[in-house]
Order: sequence, then C-alpha cells, then structure tokens
Amino acid sequence: MVTEQTVNDQFDQPESEPREECGVFGVWAKGEEVAKLSYFGLYALQHRGQEAAGISVSDGEKIVVFKDLGLVSQVFDEQVLVSLQGHIAVGHCRYSTTGSTTWENAQPTFSTTATGSGLSLGHNGNLVNTAELRDRARALGIAMNNGATSDSDLLTGLLAGSAADQGIEQAAMKLLPDVQGAYCLVFADETTLYAARDPHGVRPLVLGRLERGWVVASETAALDIVGASFVREVEPGELIAIDEHGLRSSRFANPEPKGCVFEYVYLARPDTHIAGRSVHATRVDIGRRLAEEAPVEADLVIPVPESGTPAAIGYAQGSGIPYGSGLVKNAYVGRTFIQPSQTIRQLGIRLKLNPLRDVIRGKRLVVVDDSIVRGNTQRALVRMLREAGAVEVHVRIASPPVRWPCFYGIDFASRAELVANGLDLDGIRRSIGSDSLAYVSLDGLVAASEQPRSRLCTACFDGDYPIPLPEETRIGKYLLEGLERGVAGSAAPVVPAGYGASDALQRP
Repeated sequence: MVTEQTVNDQFDQPESEPREECGVFGVWAKGEEVAKLSYFGLYALQHRGQEAAGISVSDGEKIVVFKDLGLVSQVFDEQVLVSLQGHIAVGHCRYSTTGSTTWENAQPTFSTTATGSGLSLGHNGNLVNTAELRDRARALGIAMNNGATSDSDLLTGLLAGSAADQGIEQAAMKLLPDVQGAYCLVFADETTLYAARDPHGVRPLVLGRLERGWVVASETAALDIVGASFVREVEPGELIAIDEHGLRSSRFANPEPKGCVFEYVYLARPDTHIAGRSVHATRVDIGRRLAEEAPVEADLVIPVPESGTPAAIGYAQGSGIPYGSGLVKNAYVGRTFIQPSQTIRQLGIRLKLNPLRDVIRGKRLVVVDDSIVRGNTQRALVRMLREAGAVEVHVRIASPPVRWPCFYGIDFASRAELVANGLDLDGIRRSIGSDSLAYVSLDGLVAASEQPRSRLCTACFDGDYPIPLPEETRIGKYLLEGLERGVAGSAAPVVPAGYGASDALQRP
C-alpha cells in the first residue's frame, strides 16, 4: 500500500525539472558564417539540452565536427567558430534520455559511407524500436562508433551504411518508414542538408528562410535569433533536402499528427509558436481556465518563475486577484557540473529561488507552477513561503497530474516516482503541505492549445500512447501490466527507475 509517509520518504531527494532530450539546428547558406549562425541558434535552444553541444560544418568537400560536454557557451569560443568554415552546418544541444553522458554520445554524430563521403546527424526525440534497428545494423555488418550507445548513433550508422548504392536521400526514404518513436532529424553530407520529422510529429521542427539560404530548427525562437523568417513547420512524415538547386520535399510516411502537449506546458520557450499558436498565449490561457476551474479566496497570485509566470498572469486575470512577484530566481543557476556539498544540497530550492518577505508576509497566496512530478520542489517551496510569513498557500498547477512516464523524449521520473501515481489529490496536497491544491483539467489544457485533442499526445497525463511500445520488451511488459491493474495506488510492476525506452531495449 502506498502511503503519504512512504511517498515523502521516497521522494526526499533533489528533484530536477522535466527535461526534453535535445535541440537541433541546421543551416544551408552560401556567403554566411554558418557556424556562428548555428552557435546562436543553439544558444536559443539551450533550454532543450544542457549536457553537450556540437556543430558540424561542410565546405562542399569535407565535414568537420566539433563537440564536447557542457553548455553551448562553454563548448565554443570565437577561435573554434572561425575555424569551422563552410556553407552547411548541423548543430545540436543534448540532454541524454538514451545513452550515457559521454563525449562519444555528444552530437552531431558522424559516420563515413563505403564510398568515403561523410554524414553528420543531430536527433531530437527517442526511438522505441532500437532493438529491431540494432539487429538490422548487425545484419548489414554496421558497427556502432566506439563508445557510443545512443539511438542517434545507430540511425547515423544505418543511413551511412545504406548510402553506398543509393545515396543518403534514398537511404533515408527507405529507412525512416521503419523507424518507430519520436524523432526530428537534421543531417548533412558534404553537399546537402536534410531534415526529417516522424509521422506523428511528436517534437516540433520548423523551416525558416534566410536571404541567402535556409534554416531548420526545433523552435521558431531559434529562427528569430538568427534573423530567419518563418516559412512553415516540417510536416510529420516529411523529408526535406536543401542543396545548391534549392529545396525539395518528399513524403516517406502518411502524417498522423500527435504533437506533444507538454511542449505547451513547459518544454518550449514562451516566445515560440507551435502549430500557429503562441506558447506564451497558450500558457496565459491555461491560467485563465485554471482560475475558472479552481477559484480560491486569496490576496496575491505569484508564479514559480520562470515557467509558471504566464499561467500565473492568466490566473490573476481570470480571478481578479492581484498578480505579484513573490519569488526571485537566480538567473545564473542552470546546469552545473560542480556537485554541491551536503550543506549546500540541504538548502535545496533556495539555490534557485528566494522569497520576497515584504511581499509575502501576512498574505494568502495563490502559487502557480507548470507541473508537479515528484513533489519535492513544491514541498520545499510551500515550507519556504510559510517561513517567510505567508498566512495561506494555495497551489495551482497549469497541467493535469503527471501519472505516466514518457517514452518519446522527455526525461520524467519513472512511474514509481510520480507522486500523482501513488496519491489522490488530497494526499498530494498533504504531501506538499499546501492549504489547497488544484490542477487544470486535461480538457482545459487541450482547449488552451487550440489543437484538436486527436492531434495531440497526452500520454503522460492519460496513459494513451500514440506510438505502440514493443510488447516483447521489458518496457512493454511493465507498461501493459500497469495499464491492466490501474494507476492510482497500483501495486503493479512499474518501469524501473532510470530506464528510458531505448535503454531497456539495449540491455541484455
């Protein structure tokens, strides 16, 4: 039996926010400094991956790849960027959900075809049929690069290994229909830039126009940063090729759109547009709907910055309660490779947030956040606000309860760690110590996105996975047993902690 106390004991560990796997960026432009364009494009996409960064550049004859562990600004400097000369670039910033955090797994990946030409590739997403693809590679005699364990490296090897007789473009057209899962790919040989999106379009990928070329990127905000005009989204099931003859498009699969709804909640930048809808406007609308669905008497609405800010603005607008800033975020706290001491670790959330006591003291607060995963952050936050003098703390969440793990590229906790999987609403409220707790409804979230529910992936909220998981794998077994025996309070086997879909497929 899952109890409130066991949940608290289990989750009293530092909690990271939900993290997306990667950001991808590509450019074909003669007469431009494509390495620097890629640098700034990746800088705009840094929120999508902070473990490694890389850029490959081709001058039409050879491909040079530079990558390393760290943030974009840590990996590249002026000297490195100036040395990367050419007119085709592929950029990538990585957060690993498949494969460990090693230099070998940093991207873009690189492989050489049998004819001696090169191929570099960046991947955003997560595959679910890695075992099948690995068997295919072995049958073709394709070996993984030394030390690499990612599904992205496997894709690169398969494309390069199949390109000798038919070229990269035709190899991609034959391979991609057999690739299952979420993927946005940006890849290049010496002369051509390619971009492809899985048939469900789970992750965003957009096409932009420069005066002297083209850009593809994970988000429209990256186009804005480099001065490219938005043209359109890369369609689900589409392969784009860009070379000296211009742009051409091919279909390798029929589109079955299932865009990730969590992009609207947290993953994407607020200044990005997805399916024609502003992410910021969506989040404000979520807040308004949350105010209608879960009103409360209070003195002040405050956000958990920065991801809760638009929804808090919307909640204030919808409720008529004044909006204010009650928490200050340290703008320089991000991904760090310095491990904190036990003393520093115990400070927990204070490393990122500090209360404005004069604003909070004596107030009944509505605190708006984007999501609750394990509950650690909210528990520490509520405690901190009470210590700062808040009379009441009412927590409002701009997404439904997260009850299911993601197999398509978001690094949520495993199902065993998700607090909404073990407790009902009042149990979660007691666990985090708030006076009240409410989530926006799934219907409200979908309505705010202005997308039909049939075109969205909502699996992390309702367990409805649009891309089937292989039943013969352990992941499939754990998931199916969980579905059969229910969600809340289930004693069914769950996906083991630390397992991503492809990780499980790779292990013996």
